[in-house]
Amino acid sequence: MADRVIIGKRSKWWNEETRLAYLLLFPAVFVLVAFMFYPIVYVFLMSFFNADKLGRLRAFSGLKNYKTLLATKEFWKVTGRSIIWTAIGVFSKTIFGLVIALLLNVEYRGRKFSRMLFIVPWASAVPISAMLWMWVYNPEFGLLNYTLEVTGLWKNPPVWLGKPISAFGACMWVDIWIGIPFMALVFLAGMQSIPSERYESAYIDGVNSMQKFFYITLPGIGELLMIATLLSSLWTFNDFNVIYILTRGGPANSTNILITSIYQYGFEWLKFNTASVMAVVTFLILSIVSIIYAGIYFKRERE
Repeated sequence: MADRVIIGKRSKWWNEETRLAYLLLFPAVFVLVAFMFYPIVYVFLMSFFNADKLGRLRAFSGLKNYKTLLATKEFWKVTGRSIIWTAIGVFSKTIFGLVIALLLNVEYRGRKFSRMLFIVPWASAVPISAMLWMWVYNPEFGLLNYTLEVTGLWKNPPVWLGKPISAFGACMWVDIWIGIPFMALVFLAGMQSIPSERYESAYIDGVNSMQKFFYITLPGIGELLMIATLLSSLWTFNDFNVIYILTRGGPANSTNILITSIYQYGFEWLKFNTASVMAVVTFLILSIVSIIYAGIYFKRERE
């Protein structure tokens, strides 16, 4: 009798539908393990070993690779630049996104066309957008310098991608330009989910537009604001395409951030030890940021 019960339970959990489900899931699981989890584990292990030019693990080195990297000034410069890049980028995308979402939330003729037109920078592939801006920044026949010269705003405009400060600012603007539509559309969706009765009651009470924004709109999109800024922080910190296409980290490594440095050390200079340690440090930084965001989010939920 007991054997029949066991067999019955097994057949319940291992029938044709279950086998079919596992069979359909297997390709996706295989791809995740082969192309995501295995590389992550291998990079983590590589940071504790000496690796050759082919990335094969040799002698165990413990924390030596970490000590060597943390002792270099260039690593701290790149890390600081990555934080500045992310902070300014996310702040600018959030502010501009809020302003544009407020404008798109107003009723006017042609609003649908404006929304469709505004999503183009975000809908386009990032490499294509970066290449377009590379032509815009061209010092000889680029649209930006030509416009500045013709209008008389700047008689001798600089080579935007040829100097450290201007190159970093130019790359940052392209990243902001690409990321603003996502933030604006997320905020716009949140604003349209706020019940109109709240605004009508506020209008009857004589509340002005600024008070409506701070006491109705902003609290109404609070959760979306946190989620959007978290996603934007992760994406901006790992934004490889813009910098690599525009400057490749130059001039004089002035635009390098952690993600581009990892690529250079790993694939250009074949220094896999340094690249793996930088990758682990990047993972830890983003994990800490995510944990802080999660803590704040769940605290708000409990309140």
